[in-house]
Amino acid sequence: MTKWWRRWRRKRTLERRPIPDELWRLTLARFAFLAARGEADLFALREMTTLFLAEKEFAGVGGLEVSDEMAVAIAVQACLPALKLGLEWLDGFVGIVVHEDAVVARREIEDEDGVVHAFDEELAGEAMSGGPVMLAWRDVDEAGLSAADGYNVVVHEFAHVIDMRGGVTTGLEDIDPVSERGVWLNALADEYERFAEAVERDEETFLDPYGAEALEEFFAVAAEGFFVAPGELEADQPRLYALLKDFFRQDPASRPDTPAARA
Repeated sequence: MTKWWRRWRRKRTLERRPIPDELWRLTLARFAFLAARGEADLFALREMTTLFLAEKEFAGVGGLEVSDEMAVAIAVQACLPALKLGLEWLDGFVGIVVHEDAVVARREIEDEDGVVHAFDEELAGEAMSGGPVMLAWRDVDEAGLSAADGYNVVVHEFAHVIDMRGGVTTGLEDIDPVSERGVWLNALADEYERFAEAVERDEETFLDPYGAEALEEFFAVAAEGFFVAPGELEADQPRLYALLKDFFRQDPASRPDTPAARA
C-alpha cells in the first residue's frame, strides 16, 4: 500500500466516520485520566480512536450489544498506550470480544515433575497473539473509579498487544546488555525482580501483585499505573516510571493535575 493511498484512506475515514462531539465529551467526562490530557494529545487521541474503530470489529457475548458508547470507551483506552508509538502497534488482530462480566477459563499447567494441574481462572481480559482481545465490560465501565488503584483492564490487555507485536519483554538472555534496548530491558527486569521480591515478602505494593507472575505481566500492570495513576506510580517507583516514559514516549505525570506535579 502506497503512502499516498494510506493518507487518502486516513483522511477519508476521519471525514466520514468522526466520533460525534457529544459522545467524545461524555467519554472524557467518564475517565478523568483521559480528560486531564492536553489539547494536542486529545486531538491526536481522538483521531487515532476514530481510525481504530474503523479497523476493528466488536462482538458482544451472551446477548450483550456493544453500543457506540461502549466501543468508543474501549477504543480510546486501547489507543492511549500507542498514542506516540503509532496505530500500527495495534495491528495483527481485528476482533474485540466483550463479555458483560468476568469469565472463568479452565487452565492446565505442568509442574517440574511433569504432573499436570488443572484449575479455573477468572479473567477480566485476555489478549491472544493474533487476537481476539477479550474484555469484561464491567471492568471497562468502572475504569474511571478504579484508576485511583492503578487498575485498567483495557490498558493492561493492549500493553500485551504492544508487547506481542514488538517483543518488548522478550529476548533478555540473548540481547546485547550494552545496546540501547539491552540497557532498557535489563533495567526493566531489575525493577521486576525488586517488585517480585516485595510481593514474595508480602509487602503492600501500589501496583497489582499479579505483576509478579512474569516480566510480561509486570510490563502490562506497570502500564496500567503509568497511564491512569501516573503521579502515584512516579512517586512509588520513579525508575520504573522513567523506563515507561522512555518506551511509550509519554510523560503523563507532568500534567498539572497530577499529585506529583502539584507537590
